[in-house]
Amino acid sequence: MSDERLLCPACSNTYPPSERFCEDCGMPLVHADAPATQASERRKTARKINPQYAEGRLVKVARAESGPEAEFIAGLLLEEGIPSMVRRAGGFDVAEFLAAGPREVLVPESGAQAAREALDFQSD
Repeated sequence: MSDERLLCPACSNTYPPSERFCEDCGMPLVHADAPATQASERRKTARKINPQYAEGRLVKVARAESGPEAEFIAGLLLEEGIPSMVRRAGGFDVAEFLAAGPREVLVPESGAQAAREALDFQSD
């Protein structure tokens, strides 16, 4: 079985799997046994996340018509420091729609308001 320890990408402190953020610097933790290229990508992503937006249960903040659109929204949120997760919308989890169909973008509850503000493209 692989090492289940987590690693801080900034200061290299190690933590048990139950932790999410480094106690010293507040960075999101990555798996210690991740391949170097994967760890490098995760470090870049982790450095963008604002820990204050990573608390609480996941809530839906956006709906996209396709996977690429949902990934674009997730990228916009990440640039604002808001972590997100993309999942298929309910009712589209049948084999014919696995690669297509609408997606939901979810963020931790503490980042929901900031996410909605970041995604509000309405002009006054």
